[in-house]
Amino acid sequence: MLGFGADHTGDPNGGRHVSDRPLSVGVVGVGSMGRNHARVYGSLPGADLVGVTDEATDRAREVASEYGTEVHSLSALLDRADAVSVAVPTPAHADVVRRCIDAGVDVLVEKPFVADAEVGADLLAAADERNVTVQVGHVERFNPAIDALFDLLDGERPLAVEAHRLGPPLDRDVGDGVVLDLMIHDIDVVLALADAPLASVSASGTADGGYATAQLAFEDGLVATLTASRVTQRKVRTLDVTTRDRLFEVDYTDQTLQAHRHSRPEYESSDGDVHYRHESVTERPLIASDEPLKRELSSFVDTVEEAGDPRVSGQDALRAVQLAQRIAGQAERTPESTEVPEVVK
Repeated sequence: MLGFGADHTGDPNGGRHVSDRPLSVGVVGVGSMGRNHARVYGSLPGADLVGVTDEATDRAREVASEYGTEVHSLSALLDRADAVSVAVPTPAHADVVRRCIDAGVDVLVEKPFVADAEVGADLLAAADERNVTVQVGHVERFNPAIDALFDLLDGERPLAVEAHRLGPPLDRDVGDGVVLDLMIHDIDVVLALADAPLASVSASGTADGGYATAQLAFEDGLVATLTASRVTQRKVRTLDVTTRDRLFEVDYTDQTLQAHRHSRPEYESSDGDVHYRHESVTERPLIASDEPLKRELSSFVDTVEEAGDPRVSGQDALRAVQLAQRIAGQAERTPESTEVPEVVK
């Protein structure tokens, strides 16, 4: 893509950037998440924030003024940008992403990718045809602690995964249920860890959709338990991964990782006595703390510049949406009232 006001639709490279200049980027939707995208793009050396757009024009002007850019209509922004972040409400994702693809503009769309999996599949087919990059904002994949986890696993097969993503009620309206809003982060990570197809899913939750838990089983024996809550009065963001030899504990918020293992038991002789020894060893790798969103957007810019494959592809995100919807369908179903037989004393 030539960008910089060029006609993207006539570019023989489709959605690919082929310039030595900084990548021209924009943000579609500058609510709480989109504002952060604008902030980060404004600080990335490889990106030039050429504009923002939002139906709330006052908010768009405020964000544009804060980060030294301009407010445009969506059409005008797509004429100026090589790549954009889409941070509008989920029901609007499909229409906006379609317009980006039609304009030949590479796109990073916030999670969940789409509300309708079939529509998502159609979008990805159109993106492939136009050679447009579609990356989806599963930001926890860019958490330094998750990078360290994948490095330390190094071929070890996970046997069990347990994730907790809990927190108190938000002071803002969230359109998505707790599964598509919160649990989907851990669904994406589990699917990245799994090396076999999904075998079964079971889930339950409160009728108001504020709390849900899911149990996943994969064909290679991996089991995962995921819990998400908007009603828990303490913020928790943890992931435990059990392998045959180690237990890995990730704290997403603190960006820390601990690996626990037992040494092989042994008997040793000392002063004529035989002692049994079984040591517990904890590894705490040094992790350089960094903002996951900054790492995500930097990776997106590099992917577009280098015409590479995004770490979280549209296909990855589509799988996460399909599983999240399956979980939500079970978790949010209100069970029919049934009579409980009287206990015989």
